[in-house]
Amino acid sequence: MPSREKSCAAIPVSGFASRQKYLHSTVSGQRCRNIATRTSFPRDLIREKLGVDCIDLLQFHVWDDSWTDEKEFRETVAKLKQDGIVRAFGLSLNRWQPENGIRALRTGLVDAVQVIYNIFDQSAEDQLFPVCRELNIGVIARVPLDEGGLSGKLTAETTFAQSDWRAGYFNPENLRATLDRAERLKAVLPEGMSLPEMALRFILSNPAVSTIIVGMRKPEHVRQNTGLSKAGPLDPGLMAELKKHRWDRKPKPWSD
Repeated sequence: MPSREKSCAAIPVSGFASRQKYLHSTVSGQRCRNIATRTSFPRDLIREKLGVDCIDLLQFHVWDDSWTDEKEFRETVAKLKQDGIVRAFGLSLNRWQPENGIRALRTGLVDAVQVIYNIFDQSAEDQLFPVCRELNIGVIARVPLDEGGLSGKLTAETTFAQSDWRAGYFNPENLRATLDRAERLKAVLPEGMSLPEMALRFILSNPAVSTIIVGMRKPEHVRQNTGLSKAGPLDPGLMAELKKHRWDRKPKPWSD
């Protein structure tokens, strides 16, 4: 992602621009102690599984900006690039904490950032996106449909198996609040447009976004979602209306 062209990062929906390259995007563990030198580190296994000598984008999950000044972090990332293990390095930011990564972005070591961004979760626009545009850092938007809250398929009777993470996320309190907000969105939904389409195009309409991670289970969904890359941005008037549906939330025990 060094060129910062809008392209797909192991996912099928990208921004409204050239998207010729598909990146191998993989996620590391929570800590990366000595990964640049330890032969037991999964980096070799990752490359073997991907069938590549160099990982195009290695993402570090569950980042905390308090680690930014650690010598180990800086030297490790620099060595991974220097040794040709990775071409680009990225951070995956915690839910509802888009600012918790900005210090790391300013080290010059980070090429891309993965962050929750959707019609409800717009807080990444406040501080994170301006920094990404300033430093030419790629943005991978995840949870575009709010774990299903923007899918248009949830109802008051919706339940999930206890083994499904969404059973906790869509607890009675959050499910009720989500349904109320989704219902309000339907009032501004253009004729002939589905709620998921509006949600995805809202994200792609932001010039700071490079690509989207969107879960799909059927080939039909893949075709529909990739087609949205060619649909163009939403009408400015609709975008302005959707800004009013911002929902600022704080992390809770059930949200991670």
